[in-house]
Amino acid sequence: MRFIAAAGALWLSLAPLFAAPFADYDDCVAAVSANAKNALPQAEEWSRTGGGAPAEHCAALALSSLNRYRDAAAKLDALANRPGVGDYRSRASLYDQAGNAWLLAERAQEAARSFSSALRLTPDDAEMLADRARARAVLKNWTGMEADLSAAIRIDQNRADLLSLRAVARRHLDRKEGAATDILRALTIYPDYPAALIQRGAMRLEAGDINGARRDWQKAAQKGGDTAVEAKRLLATLPVAPKPPLKK
Repeated sequence: MRFIAAAGALWLSLAPLFAAPFADYDDCVAAVSANAKNALPQAEEWSRTGGGAPAEHCAALALSSLNRYRDAAAKLDALANRPGVGDYRSRASLYDQAGNAWLLAERAQEAARSFSSALRLTPDDAEMLADRARARAVLKNWTGMEADLSAAIRIDQNRADLLSLRAVARRHLDRKEGAATDILRALTIYPDYPAALIQRGAMRLEAGDINGARRDWQKAAQKGGDTAVEAKRLLATLPVAPKPPLKK
């Protein structure tokens, strides 16, 4: 998710276009970080009194910080659609942020639409292609997910994360050989990459190699983060490993 991370860079691109006589964007973002609930009405008032796109964007950040992702996404989409708001790269960034907010709101269809709007402006952006692939995964559009990730990998070939994601799509499309190739490439680029270990473990389990799956998931479980949580959940589904025989 690149919603918050993109905010500062986006404002730098918009800053020359909008005068901000009543407030400063950086101050607004600092207020959101300190207390989003208090900052939101202030950002909205700044918008009503001429703060323009920076004020709207700051309000969207506040909404996201308050877990009001649907409202944040709608505001970002509307801002991206507004005439004169930055160049095409800025508008693509706004659509991409909207898509990520829609994903957080669990509205994958709207997310895919926002990402598609971003990609119409910047079709060769690997990150935006990966973002749309994630939305398509939620929608179980495995063909579209695979196509987006293939396009992203052509742009940036040494991405273990993109290869691991494409392996997910290819497994669902019953393209097991292609999925295995992606996982091998991912682990060559990034040995013991947790997401790749999760996928390789799943493929080993499908092939009847329970011990191989267990080894991969145990490695992934040691890495920490969300992937470790998933690895531990998967390990719990396996039969208990037999104890080695006692030495006489």
